[in-house]
Amino acid sequence: MHTLNLGILAHVDAGKTSLTERLLHTAGVIDEVGSVDDGSTRTDSSELERRRGITITSAVVSFALGDVTVNLIDTPGHPDFIAEVERALSVLDGAVLVVSAVEGVQPQTRVLMRTLRRLGIPTLLFVNKIDRAGARYGTLLREIAGKLSPAVVPMGTVAGPGTRAARYVPHTGDDPDFTTRLLDVLAAEDDALLAAYVADETSVAYPELRRALAAQTARVRAHPVFFGSAVTGAGVAELADGIRELLPRTAGRADGPAQGTVFKIDRGPAGERVAYLRMFSGTVRVRDRLIFTRPAAAGPDGTGPDGAGTGTADPRIPVAAEQRITGIGLFDQGEEVPARAVTAGRIATLRGLSAVRIGDTVGGPRGTAPAARHFAPPTLETVVVPVRPADRGALHAALTQLADQDPLINLRQDDVRREISVSLYGEVQKEVIQATLAEEYGIDVTFRETTTICLERPIGTGTAVEIIDTDPNPFLATVGLRVEPAPPGAGVAFRLGVELGSMPFAFFRAVEETVRESLGQGLHGWRVTDCMVTMTHAGYWPRQSHSHAVFDKSMSSTAGDFRNLTPLVLAAALAEARTQVYEPVHRFRLDFPAEALSPVMAALARLRAVPGPPRRRGSWYELEGEIPVARVHELERRLPTLTSGEGVLETAFHDYRPVHGTPPARPRTDHNPLDRKEYLLHVQRRV
Repeated sequence: MHTLNLGILAHVDAGKTSLTERLLHTAGVIDEVGSVDDGSTRTDSSELERRRGITITSAVVSFALGDVTVNLIDTPGHPDFIAEVERALSVLDGAVLVVSAVEGVQPQTRVLMRTLRRLGIPTLLFVNKIDRAGARYGTLLREIAGKLSPAVVPMGTVAGPGTRAARYVPHTGDDPDFTTRLLDVLAAEDDALLAAYVADETSVAYPELRRALAAQTARVRAHPVFFGSAVTGAGVAELADGIRELLPRTAGRADGPAQGTVFKIDRGPAGERVAYLRMFSGTVRVRDRLIFTRPAAAGPDGTGPDGAGTGTADPRIPVAAEQRITGIGLFDQGEEVPARAVTAGRIATLRGLSAVRIGDTVGGPRGTAPAARHFAPPTLETVVVPVRPADRGALHAALTQLADQDPLINLRQDDVRREISVSLYGEVQKEVIQATLAEEYGIDVTFRETTTICLERPIGTGTAVEIIDTDPNPFLATVGLRVEPAPPGAGVAFRLGVELGSMPFAFFRAVEETVRESLGQGLHGWRVTDCMVTMTHAGYWPRQSHSHAVFDKSMSSTAGDFRNLTPLVLAAALAEARTQVYEPVHRFRLDFPAEALSPVMAALARLRAVPGPPRRRGSWYELEGEIPVARVHELERRLPTLTSGEGVLETAFHDYRPVHGTPPARPRTDHNPLDRKEYLLHVQRRV
């Protein structure tokens, strides 16, 4: 049997979970198709998912299509839970992107398709809901070609769209319009095929075209489109055949070196950690001892790589000592079953790995770092307040556990104000966190007003140095740092401007780790990114002892000296370099009646949006531009009034742009290293 790890992705409410149910039914795994509305689906297993009727966490289910075992990952569709999609992408061999025949291409659909194409994941499109009133065929195909990919190949047509009796009619090799369209798409990427067709139109047989279509689909040069209904089952059998025929099976040797990626963390009935592992190579067995690694260049919030290699260390570091696997579960025909081993290509659950986190790898990274971000980071933040003050400690523990399962939930604890902040993608995610805390942990919480997360970038170059045994440096360490700007998107890079052998490696590691941690709060309190930090000076006192070989800390440098001194030096270098605060902005597209042009433009100006020139389309205008994330909700709220209820708005994260005027400040969660006197007095009292 071959294996295919398949993702089902879509904008919310396009019918992903219903399609998953129908595929399971088509494959003979379940006897009755579950309903999202009734909360009876196989993959939406939690009570919260069943009650809300949405997918919140990814779920894995397995079934067979002929000689192919499909591990299907049903991912959330709501953009607030894009982190779950993020993690699934690192383990997919192929994907099915679901589009609604009624709503058409929606904002999240475009974001997902761009990401799938950028990552080179072969993708089929399934247009769902052909039985719903308002379902489209021809106009929707043109919309898909214009917004998602020009290389779309409709694999059939629809009879009776918009009715309960709507059915999918697959094209065959006897249909000249279909073969012509197929040739047009394939020949654009295959010169040999084009030359053969030009030389003799009859020389290219239909089976050869199907093989070429499979090859170009695997190379993400073509995107076959199927139509159907997950509710009635129309077109789903043909989609299943397309999955088996057109998407590439997984590669990997079972006898090769063990290599895999953890893409999901769950909790068992007793609260134990359960890791979902995709094996790319080799075999892992129960009772094996594994060493997982994690990117060394983790961001200050611990969510993943923030930049290039470190210059002082291997790009990945061990998570912990060897961890022994106590149990393995494999997915088989819709169920998770105990197993003794997991081999290349399969997805399994592993137990006994108490220290592992999402993005950790066994056997080293494979291709693109699994923890690398493919989507924008969270741009919103809110303070979580326990209703009962006595729950403050339990709240921190619960949120820490939730963040462990979702690395893109970043926690900030303000010890001065005794507050905990969490980063978010949107208001729905806030509601889910609130419900989860109440139902699973018994903690009732409220939230403060949601604020926007900005970031800081250095403007110029700044340097600072503290010399050992020189006032006012109270630490047994010499640290010199230079901070300079890096190109946007470069993240944080750390390098050495001194010889690696000039002091113990552990001290260099302490400096680098502290630099990355300290950059979590810049001059204005926001995370500092897109900078190069160079260590320009280094010095230490070797280990000293008394005559009876008793270690004398007062005469010997420790890693703690470097960890305490580095924030002070870095803050001074940043102060000299100065930083610019950047706010997140969305790219928007707005369609509205022509008579609403003046009020819409005036509202956009008040919301600090930067619109492009309006484009007239008959009695309507199309307008694209940028708007601060903090103003998107207000635009959504005001749009119906401005356009008499007819305006249509699409937004998606675009970039960060400089904040002009007085930048917004974020409260610091610790002492400010820039206050040199107070900081040193604090340290001296502590030591």
